[in-house]
Amino acid sequence: FFIFSSRRRPLLNSYDDFMKALELYQAKQAEGNRRVRPGTKPSMSPSEMMTIVVFYHYSGYKCFQYYYEDLVLRDLAPEFPKAISYQHFVSQIIKLGQPLFLFTQWRTQLAQRTGIYIADSKKLPVCDNKRIGSNRVFKDVAGRGKSSTGWFYGLKAHLVINNLGEIVHFVITPANYSDNNAKVLELLLEDLHGKCFGDKGYLTKFFEHFLKKGIQIVTKIRKNMKNSIMQMSDKMWLRKRAIIESVNDLLMTVFDIDHTRHRSPWNAIIHAIAGLTAYSYYPQKPSVFIKIDHD
Repeated sequence: FFIFSSRRRPLLNSYDDFMKALELYQAKQAEGNRRVRPGTKPSMSPSEMMTIVVFYHYSGYKCFQYYYEDLVLRDLAPEFPKAISYQHFVSQIIKLGQPLFLFTQWRTQLAQRTGIYIADSKKLPVCDNKRIGSNRVFKDVAGRGKSSTGWFYGLKAHLVINNLGEIVHFVITPANYSDNNAKVLELLLEDLHGKCFGDKGYLTKFFEHFLKKGIQIVTKIRKNMKNSIMQMSDKMWLRKRAIIESVNDLLMTVFDIDHTRHRSPWNAIIHAIAGLTAYSYYPQKPSVFIKIDHD
């Protein structure tokens, strides 16, 4: 059960151009379908709504309602003259699921393929552990998982970044999916070549399978495992693997991709994907370079 994963080639890089291309594609697909009836055209365009949802993660607001009513409807009123009410906007957010997801896919594909990748997962709790039994919103979507800080209930964002701090691939699953799940790794490492560094949670019996595809998974070993010879460069990159923790910290503190106030699974997922999109525009991504002297 996968909620979302990123796998596409880059085509467009602006909301307006993207939505025009998507609407043109959908119109071509609908040709000849007599059951399709033209509906009422919304006052706000999908590109405007996508801009508002993504910009929220740059605004500094921690409550979307305050952000929308205080900033969008007041200070940004000249930029969005056809802005709808907050209640109406929230009811229409679900329609942004497909276009925002596709746009985020293309944004991640703009990341450079450097040959050095780092994998990790980010917890997305949907409620406090004391309220797991009473949570009904995410009953058929979320799961129980364990992170370095303990057990939680919610979703999990699996990320692969390059050494420049750019998100290359992402997969969102329930929290009970392990990091070394075969299907998760297939989606995360597809079309990548080089080396991918991860923690001990990425130890997998499918090592040779991915090596034949051109990507080598490099991790530390557990205490009950036999020691093995490792290249010095790999040891150094494993030490620099903490760069992805800096990325996760930015996603949590600056872009606020996880909180427990959602009242709809779709809104929670769209909120997380919008945060990933906002991060792709962040100009000061953490990066690391290692120069190895072979003399």
